[in-house]
Amino acid sequence: MSTAVWCRSSFLSSPCLFLPNKSRVSLLKSPITRLSLNGTSPRVRFQSRFPIKKWRFSCYRHENFSSEDRSAELIEEEFPENLVQRNCDQSKELNKDWLSSIQKGANAIIGMKPWTVPWTEKTIVQVMLLWIASFWLVGSWIVPFLAYTAGFRKESLTYRGQALYSLLTDVAEGLVGIVILQRCLAKFRPLPSDWFKFELKGKWLFDVGIGCLMFPLINQLSQVNLNLLPILPSTPVTISSVEQSIVARDPVAMALYAVVVSVCAPIWEEIVFRGFLLPSLTKYMPVWCAIFVSSVAFALAHFNLQRMLPLVFLGMVMGVVFVRSRNLLSSMLLHSLWNAFVFLDLMK
Repeated sequence: MSTAVWCRSSFLSSPCLFLPNKSRVSLLKSPITRLSLNGTSPRVRFQSRFPIKKWRFSCYRHENFSSEDRSAELIEEEFPENLVQRNCDQSKELNKDWLSSIQKGANAIIGMKPWTVPWTEKTIVQVMLLWIASFWLVGSWIVPFLAYTAGFRKESLTYRGQALYSLLTDVAEGLVGIVILQRCLAKFRPLPSDWFKFELKGKWLFDVGIGCLMFPLINQLSQVNLNLLPILPSTPVTISSVEQSIVARDPVAMALYAVVVSVCAPIWEEIVFRGFLLPSLTKYMPVWCAIFVSSVAFALAHFNLQRMLPLVFLGMVMGVVFVRSRNLLSSMLLHSLWNAFVFLDLMK
């Protein structure tokens, strides 16, 4: 299909005390040893706790502490390295909370809830490999062979004939892909209710509208992709039959091509990539990751590295729209509108 596309340290300031390593200064309730002086002189006591490598030192005046009230205030100093470790741990916790908040917000916005997938990765690989093989066989061998036996060659057809040839090829590829899905998934029927849904009801049209606002950006990504992977000068310049029909301004041919790119291709591509592959991947990875992986597969299926970046982004937009609505009609419509946007852009 053609697309153009802190570490904190707290030090106590005391004019009379020098604290050794790993020390604590505290006002304690229960004295252990006392040195008493006459009058209102201060009473001083020392307490040493060598097993835990910490010293405690307390000073209080006799008149401030009566026998009835011995409440104390604890003042604590820690090593800078301990504070560094503690604050780094706090920073990690803050980062985890921040990332968790972002993920919860994304889940709420996108509605990323995984599907119930009754099959295993073996079925996923089987379906995709069979689809790729059928796509290649039908488009490159079966249809050309049937046309040849009927006395036609694509190169010798008129613009209208080539457009009809492309339409029939696309329809055949789509039908074969749908048959493969039906045969491979037959033993898992009936499928859960949110598989391959087509519904007109719902608020998915708003999401489709938001997706359409991404079209100019996707178009700009085509140029970015070309700057990253430019076409080599030795590569021959070819003009597709679609572009030839547009240049010739053949209305019938252009109408047939419009049906191909805006109706046929969006239907079967969305059934395969958003209808089957994306939901199946949610069994083995987060939904956002399944959106990305299915988008890369979607872009690779177009066999054009110069359009890889815009097609991946387009696939992600359609994936988000589909995940939010669980409705294939939404991604099909968005896909169709994108292809129509590109087709109209070629007609300028």
